[in-house]
Amino acid sequence: MRRPPAAVARRLRRITHAEGAGESGLGKLIELHAVNSAGDMLITVALASTIFFSVPTGEARGRVALYLLVTMAPFALLAPVIGPLLDKLPHGRRAAMAASMLARALLALAMAGAVASGALELYPAALAVLVSSKAYGVVRSAVVPRLLPRAFSLVKANSRVTLAGLLATGFAAPLGAGLHQIGSAWPLYGAFVVFVLGTFLSFSLPHKVDSAKGERKAQLAPGVVSLRKVAREKQDNAARERRPGLSTVGASVRSALVANSALRGLSGFLTFFLAFLLRDQPLNGLAGALSLALVAVAAGGGNALGTAIGAWLKARGPEVIIAVVLACALAATITASALYGTLTLAAVATTAGISQALGKLSLDALIQRDVPEEVRTSAFARSETLMQMSWVVGGGLGISLPLIGPLGMGVGSVVIAVGAALSVRNLLRAARHGTPYPRVA
Repeated sequence: MRRPPAAVARRLRRITHAEGAGESGLGKLIELHAVNSAGDMLITVALASTIFFSVPTGEARGRVALYLLVTMAPFALLAPVIGPLLDKLPHGRRAAMAASMLARALLALAMAGAVASGALELYPAALAVLVSSKAYGVVRSAVVPRLLPRAFSLVKANSRVTLAGLLATGFAAPLGAGLHQIGSAWPLYGAFVVFVLGTFLSFSLPHKVDSAKGERKAQLAPGVVSLRKVAREKQDNAARERRPGLSTVGASVRSALVANSALRGLSGFLTFFLAFLLRDQPLNGLAGALSLALVAVAAGGGNALGTAIGAWLKARGPEVIIAVVLACALAATITASALYGTLTLAAVATTAGISQALGKLSLDALIQRDVPEEVRTSAFARSETLMQMSWVVGGGLGISLPLIGPLGMGVGSVVIAVGAALSVRNLLRAARHGTPYPRVA
């Protein structure tokens, strides 16, 4: 009985530790992220069954609106604080990840008593879970550059981490649904076990994760001098050295941040809008639950495909990649608004998944290329926070619209069109003229 699970575990370990990932510690981070994604999915299943699936559509919309108000709105205010706060603790990254896991384990137990009734106390606990999850995401983005194997690009490393999370999510979703058949609290009990495991795995990461040697803080706000000026000041032996930031590293990174904010906003919008639309108005010939499952599988498959494409491209022409995925997302949403149906909706979900994955991987590549190593870790933390805020804004927009399919797809196209208008020109210009600053290895 022990042999099959042990054989599977050994095979998975060989995959996650391949190509030097085991020696650098990246393999352990991949496994930790898989555990994190599985736990988050179990909590999502428990909340969805209470807030969304267990009540009529009208009441479900009110509950989700309340969920957004009580959890997402405070998170939108807290999100800008998460990155800078964690960035002040560079020596405690493993402890911060472990604390995030342990907090969600305890919160899962606390929610188990309220999930059956959907009582109001469920929502503050859900907010705390959300904040803890995003705090983990910020720290994980800051940790990846420290664990790169010698032959790995950052895009390839992030692709492996993301793909592991997607696979774990795909495994945990049916597991959570099966546990829910036993009782509404059982997915939360499963999440407790998973997050306790993640707490211990966090401390298995290499000690270099906690090292802040050679790092400085990056700022999203303007008002700091450019990298060129910093270089000139160093050459002139200036007495005062100022800090470079994300807003000073050229058009590529700034425009990539805008483009990815639009893509992440579209993701949040589609998540909430399609959830209610397809429950109330299923696709032709399909039940509501099956319609939701079809779109979810299309989005998840698109995300996995985009991650795989990103690893294959190896960060070639990231500006062009971002411009192309914006154009594809815009074309898909416009087509779906004009020809709303099963195929076009599945195409939108797939394209959104591919675009979000490729856009984020390309943004990571640009930060690695254009941001100095001494502030790169801090820059990843702040960019991740901005992406999460964009998802929150998109989700709020999705819950506020009337359930009209073509209208929703039209609004989604507007979101992407605004992002494209503010970023594509600068991205293509930067791609033609080359990066304005020296590349960082």
